[in-house]
Amino acid sequence: MRPKERRDTGQTDLLRSRLDAIIDMGHPLVKLARTIDWSFLEQRFGAVYEDKPGRPPLPTRLMAGLAILKHTYDLSDEVLCERWLENPYYQFFCGEEFFQHRLVFDRSSLTRWRQRMGEERLQALLQESLSVASKTEAIKPSDLNRIIVDTTVQPKNVMFPTDARLLNRARENAVIAQVEVEWREADVEELPFGDEQFDIVLSQFAHMFAPRPEVALGQMLRTLKPGGTIAFSTWPAELLVGRTMALGPRYLPPPPGFPSPLLWGEPAVIRERLGNAVEDVVFDRGRMLVPALSPQHFRAAIERSAGPLIKLVEALGAKDPDRLRAFRQEFDSIVAEYLEDNLVRQDYLMTRARKI
Repeated sequence: MRPKERRDTGQTDLLRSRLDAIIDMGHPLVKLARTIDWSFLEQRFGAVYEDKPGRPPLPTRLMAGLAILKHTYDLSDEVLCERWLENPYYQFFCGEEFFQHRLVFDRSSLTRWRQRMGEERLQALLQESLSVASKTEAIKPSDLNRIIVDTTVQPKNVMFPTDARLLNRARENAVIAQVEVEWREADVEELPFGDEQFDIVLSQFAHMFAPRPEVALGQMLRTLKPGGTIAFSTWPAELLVGRTMALGPRYLPPPPGFPSPLLWGEPAVIRERLGNAVEDVVFDRGRMLVPALSPQHFRAAIERSAGPLIKLVEALGAKDPDRLRAFRQEFDSIVAEYLEDNLVRQDYLMTRARKI
C-alpha cells in the first residue's frame, strides 16, 4: 500500500494556531520547504511500495523531510526526534499544519524507511535538496558551507556505506561550487556510455586501481571521440603516495594476479599501454599541499577516506592489532619526510594525449 500523502488543507482550529501564523515565513527551512517539489518525491519514493492491503506507510513529506533534516544538521535519530518535538520549523518542514506535542512517527520507522528507500534514492533526495537550497538561496552560502562541512567529516554509518559516502561528498562539493554535474556510478571496465561520445575523458587517481588495466584504458578510449583528449593523474612509486601504497601489500596481500596500481606512475608503462591509439603524449608533474598537524593526523585522515587503507585497517584491526601498529609506524615515518610547515607534499604524474 502506498503512503497516504499529506496536503495543506488550509483549515483553522479555534484552539490551535496554524504553524504558518506563528513562525517566520522567511526562515531558511520555510523557504526550502516551499521550493522542494514534494509531489515529485512522493512519486519517486512511492514507487517502492506495492499496492497491497495493510496499514498505509507514513507520508513521504514527513519521512523525506526527516531524512533531509537528519543529514543537514548531522543528527542521530534520537536527537532528531527530540528536536522535531521542540522545533516548529522542523514540523512545518515535514508538512505539519499545527504544532504537534507528540511524535507522529515511531523512531524505529526512520531506520525502516531508509532501508526500504535504498542508498540511490536517498542520495538523490539529499543532493536535490541541497541543490535547491543553493539555487533559491533558501539557505545562505555560509550556512550551506557549514552544513556540508559538518555532514561530511562525520561518518554516516546508518545511511551511507563508505563508497556511497564518498560519492555523496562529490555531489555536495558540486553544490558548493555551483556547477551542474550528472553523476553516474559505474565500473571503469564496463562504462555505460556509447562509442566516441566525449571530447575529453579524465581520470583523477581512479582507473589506476582497476584490476585489468588494458580493459579500463580500452573503455576510456572507446568513449572518446577521434581527436579528443584523454588525461589522467596517477601516483609514481618513488614518491610519498606511491611509497605508502607499497606498504599495503606487505601487510595485507592483494588478490592473486592483481597488477600494482603504481605501474601507472611510470611513463614507459603508460606509453606501452596507450600504444598506437594516441599521439602527442605529454607528461608533467603536479603537487598537492595537504594541511596536517603531524604525520599521525595525516594518516588518520587517509584512513577515513582511502578505500584500500580503510580495508587494511579494518582487517588488521580485527585480526592482528600488533601488525596494524607496525604498519602505522612505518607509514608515519614515510610521511614525516614530506611534512614541512604543517603541509604534506603529495607529488603526482599527469598524462595527456590525443586519440588518433
